[in-house]
Amino acid sequence: MTAGLRFLENGMVDRNTLVEYCNNLLAADAFQDYCPNGLQVEGKEEVRRIVTGVTASQAMVDAAAAAGADMLLVHHGYFWKGEAAAIVGIKQRRLKALLASDLNLLAYHLPLDVHAELGNNVQLAKLLGWRITGPLELGNPRSVGLEGELNEPQSGKQLAQSLAAALHREPMFIAGHQRPVKRIAWCTGAAQGYIDKAIALGVDAFVTGEISEPTVHAARENGIHFYAAGHHATERYGVQALGEHLAQHFGLQHQFIDMDNPV
Repeated sequence: MTAGLRFLENGMVDRNTLVEYCNNLLAADAFQDYCPNGLQVEGKEEVRRIVTGVTASQAMVDAAAAAGADMLLVHHGYFWKGEAAAIVGIKQRRLKALLASDLNLLAYHLPLDVHAELGNNVQLAKLLGWRITGPLELGNPRSVGLEGELNEPQSGKQLAQSLAAALHREPMFIAGHQRPVKRIAWCTGAAQGYIDKAIALGVDAFVTGEISEPTVHAARENGIHFYAAGHHATERYGVQALGEHLAQHFGLQHQFIDMDNPV
């Protein structure tokens, strides 16, 4: 750990120490991402209580402030490439609320998708009981998605039911064949375009968060089941795992707040 960073009394940590720890843990600097990873909005120097959530919406910021958080840790933060730079409208209101509460905003996008223990894709596999066998993106050491196997073969409809029960959201299921599902690939969030990579692997099914019109034809014509299980629903679990890890490592308080999103 870098000289000058400091641990405080039990149950509290210096903000910069926590941020550096997260950046190193998630290898944040190794990614070319669509947004800045790490500390996006600076707040209190000392952190006792972390609130985690999927997206730093206005409702999420308000809930974190009401919960007495010193830091809000999310998967979807701010300052995305291509967005307007002006601090107006909802961007102004969100930033105003963060600054008024002296609330740190910490966000990790791709680094939290791909982490081998705490990442969204690994955590989704853990939740569903899938066995990981390799990357979705062959030859990419930081593959966003994964390939794996079910413990027991299931029909396409049974897999849809398993997703609904685990994620508390009915997935959109596009049937591509009649055979049992054994081999599976998945990528949380808006990764419907990765269906081509799943097809190339020859898996029986591909699970992601969202769907586009061409995805239906790709699934049917290539004989692969496709499941759009929800962008928000599939990405609840990495940020929770990271929050729990930080709570245990630093002795902090942690609370996950789920702001429901049907997409």
